Amino acid sequence: MTDTRNPGNGGETHQQAGGDTPVLTTNHGVPISDNQNSLKSGARGPTLLEDFVLREKIFHFDHERIPERIVHARGSGAHGVFEATADISDLSKAAVFKKGEKTETFVRFSTVAGGAGSVDTPRDVRGFAVKFYTKEGNWDLVGNNIPVFFIQDAIKFPDLVHAVKMEADRAYPQAGSAHDTFWDWASLMPETTHMLMWAMSDRTLPRSLRMMEGFGVHTFKLVNEAGQASFVKFHWKPRLGIQSTIWDEALKLQAADNDYHRRDLWEAIDSGDFPQWDLGIQVFDEDFANAQPYDVLDATKLIPEDDVPVRIIGTLTLNRNPDNFFAETEQVAFLPTNIPPGIDFSNDPLLQGRLFSYMDTQKSRLGTTNFHQIPINAPRCPFANMQRDGMMQTMVPKGRANYEPNSLAEHGEEGGPREAPRGFATANAATGPDEQGDKLRIRADTFADHYSQARLFYRSQDAHEQAHIASSFVFELSKVGVLDQVPPRMVANLRNVDEDLAKRVAAGLGIDLPAKAKAAKAPVDMAPSDALSIHKNMKPTLEGRAVGVLIADGTDAGELASVVKAIEGAKAKAVVIAPKVGGAKLSDGSVRKADGQLAGTPSQLFDAVAIVLSADAAAMLAKQGAAVGFVMDAFGHLKAIGASDGAQALLDKAGVEPDEGVTGLGKDFVKAAARRFYDREPKLRDLA
Repeated sequence: MTDTRNPGNGGETHQQAGGDTPVLTTNHGVPISDNQNSLKSGARGPTLLEDFVLREKIFHFDHERIPERIVHARGSGAHGVFEATADISDLSKAAVFKKGEKTETFVRFSTVAGGAGSVDTPRDVRGFAVKFYTKEGNWDLVGNNIPVFFIQDAIKFPDLVHAVKMEADRAYPQAGSAHDTFWDWASLMPETTHMLMWAMSDRTLPRSLRMMEGFGVHTFKLVNEAGQASFVKFHWKPRLGIQSTIWDEALKLQAADNDYHRRDLWEAIDSGDFPQWDLGIQVFDEDFANAQPYDVLDATKLIPEDDVPVRIIGTLTLNRNPDNFFAETEQVAFLPTNIPPGIDFSNDPLLQGRLFSYMDTQKSRLGTTNFHQIPINAPRCPFANMQRDGMMQTMVPKGRANYEPNSLAEHGEEGGPREAPRGFATANAATGPDEQGDKLRIRADTFADHYSQARLFYRSQDAHEQAHIASSFVFELSKVGVLDQVPPRMVANLRNVDEDLAKRVAAGLGIDLPAKAKAAKAPVDMAPSDALSIHKNMKPTLEGRAVGVLIADGTDAGELASVVKAIEGAKAKAVVIAPKVGGAKLSDGSVRKADGQLAGTPSQLFDAVAIVLSADAAAMLAKQGAAVGFVMDAFGHLKAIGASDGAQALLDKAGVEPDEGVTGLGKDFVKAAARRFYDREPKLRDLA
């Protein structure tokens, strides 16, 4: 087997059969010559329907799991309304954008990698799909909470998901990318690097579904009444601002509440605190597109907001919870092909593949893709590929090689079949004047820069966010098992992003810094953009957040009333916690009922905590693990801690050190509670 990267063809990795390596074929035995690129009309043209290699691969993938979705299986939904607030009739004739028009919507948020029974808070991309019930038919804007994606061509989507899902031979780990096969695949796909920066950042640890951005990811088109088209990128901007948790907090949230995000969304809507997002657009023309150092049709790239500011054109309000989860949230079917007049597709090759995939998936979430194994349909020659599973699978594939490129054979594992030069290739023979361009399996050279925007993203983060990214890479790559060639390969790619990042990851893994991977196209430095940073865009507000207030017998009634009033005055929710379910007897003899019991209501459920205790109660609670952990975790998770004078014994036991985030119970606490105190983390360390 030969393993080559082709700098002149987008830098993709091709692994070809040779020796004892079997030939990659379709399910019907036709040899495949190129498993990296879909068939297009010209290098940047639309994907062609005649591409049977793409269609069979996606068709099989769409039907590999029953009955839940293969990806985005765990979802939360809500009804709402979209109101157009700006006149963009010069750009689009779509009725949904007519100023003042109100359109019913249904929104589904989801994790990606886990199954329907997984938890809400793993490190994962979040789906953000909106169905508009417009007057001209449904428009489905199906996106994520990250503006870019792992791959440039839809033909690689099955490989991405196979690699990130549970390993094929052992069915774990669930809902996480910290394992061999994902990083094996990603390290062989330089185009993933920009998305990996986002995935390893705090963007994949959202505080709430209500506090994350959404993106259409792809470049679309707006079309006006005159038929004039403009390129467009869609953005959802949360009214509450963006916020995230931190890694240790996310881990503990999984133990505290598997349904943390689902419950948060439901309760916000149920209480009348309707979540809102502004819909924004970045609009640009062909001249702008052609002038950029990246390809606007490349889904691994974004349009910097500094270059094309986001223009707000409407507001989405979620105002009603589903009446029945299965009938609505589970059965809702989003199709990128649902698009009204005034909106159109670009030739983005990832988008073009989705136009086929979603329709096929929703047509049949039950049934079989293995009809080729019925004897009358089975080929009479050998066949081999990475497509597995599905209803009525009668074969028993062995090993974990269900994706490529892979380097499993380097460790004695079966690596699977590879594409072959003698495989099927489309002949280019023009038969009429209406044909446009050659039919090619090729990636445009303009797609070859895999690192510049990854570098832009990393260097746009503040020092604490950069430390989080480095630590994330160290943790994830430390989970790679026998494939010891994978971490150095990934670090070699990271050297094209930032030398300091690569050194820190290598040091954290305890490996020598490898030679820099050869880039298909040398990265360029771009001016950092504050729009890419969570920390630089956080709003100094408590609105929409929750503060845990710890009390016990003897708590000063006046202090408690004052801090609760201040929290609610800041439009946040005060949640009173006590050691006992029934609450606590206050200093004035009254009994304050608790909203939660201390042992079952840890501080990671809140954005800040207030400790309102007498000296005797603090001394008693300092001997209880739940109380010490409540305060210790709040401090370790960088949250503001407001404390009464009597609470000092508990703070001391929990190891709370004085800083600007540790305050009394007055105005300083409410101000501090609106932010995190990242200086508590280890200073930018030599190790990640």
